[in-house]
Amino acid sequence: MDFFVFSDKIACMENYDVIIIGAGAAGLSAAGQICTHGGKVLILEMGATPARKVMASGGGRCNITNTSANYQRYFGKNPQFVHSALTQVSPQNILDWAYKNKIKLIQKTPGRYFCADGAGKVVDALLNDARGADIFYNANITSIEKTDNQFIINRQFIADALIIATGGTSFPVLGVSDAGQKIAKQFGHKIIPLRPALCAIAIRDANSELAGISIPVKIKIGKNIISDDLLFTHFGIGGPAAYRASLYNLDNGFEINMLPDINLYEYLRNAKQTNGRKNLSTVLSELLPTRIAKSIAQNNINNIADIKDKTLQEIAQNVNHYYVSSDKIKLHGMQSAEVVRGGVDVNDISSKTMESKICSGLFFAGEVMDIAGDLGGFNLQWAWSSGRVAGINAVCKKSE
Repeated sequence: MDFFVFSDKIACMENYDVIIIGAGAAGLSAAGQICTHGGKVLILEMGATPARKVMASGGGRCNITNTSANYQRYFGKNPQFVHSALTQVSPQNILDWAYKNKIKLIQKTPGRYFCADGAGKVVDALLNDARGADIFYNANITSIEKTDNQFIINRQFIADALIIATGGTSFPVLGVSDAGQKIAKQFGHKIIPLRPALCAIAIRDANSELAGISIPVKIKIGKNIISDDLLFTHFGIGGPAAYRASLYNLDNGFEINMLPDINLYEYLRNAKQTNGRKNLSTVLSELLPTRIAKSIAQNNINNIADIKDKTLQEIAQNVNHYYVSSDKIKLHGMQSAEVVRGGVDVNDISSKTMESKICSGLFFAGEVMDIAGDLGGFNLQWAWSSGRVAGINAVCKKSE
């Protein structure tokens, strides 16, 4: 598909101020701003319905924002890129928007907001903001041309500005596409290679007998510490801790502390003095689920008083500092990932306006860029912020 062709101006086409490709969280946020500022906007959505990831987010409850959103909770080659947009459109702005639209919110943890009545309320509000926009679903984009500082789509629609808000390639069952990256590349933008993130992690030689057990852990990746719940699976690890770990570069492996608040070696040495007749599995069961305790103890049925300190130290090391080397790690594929790492290189995009530094009038919003947020509402906040900023600045093109 040839997206980018320079040509002579073509007459008899429908004119818009802005054309948006993608009717997800970022695209609809952009459209709402354009409509508010009196712009004429066309949204081309390649799927059959709008905001499919919004509908699926938060288990259908839509984790709408997180008040802890700042560049330290984002990932990419330049995570500080998010600072300007998050300042212009903050989590508080989104909470105010939800209140205005009578969207009832609940906090499952401090600062992390979900929609009490389901994600559909959010989608309805987004579409209401974009009321007046022309939206075409199941759009087939065959060509994008630029001439005389205007963009021409399929030789049918023309606009002063174009916003790419196609999202990433995660969760393909929802009908996502890499069209946005292809368009960006045709306009001269560099694409950081895509990989799955916010996904489970397969570990070679994982103990499948522990599948289904969830415990609070700390995962150490270099200097970074993740404190969250980890779920053991048949293939490795899942749950919030593993999902968050998948955002990082795991080339040097990672460490799992299964008892983050306890020095197990000291605990076992004390048990040796006070409960010496108990066996190792029984002592460990006081701190960990029975199946994990038995797995750690293996076949050691000796009384703990009879176990050498060196052996107890080795056991404690495997609990407090269990190391998973990079050669044992495999991220799950895009089919189960919530977001992607990689995308359009943000170094060629203005952080203040979301406009391309390479091609005037071309804007980007949301996950199509090399920005991925932490688990817990950060990715939707990025979509709202970058979408609104792109929309406001794109509609200004009509007056230039």
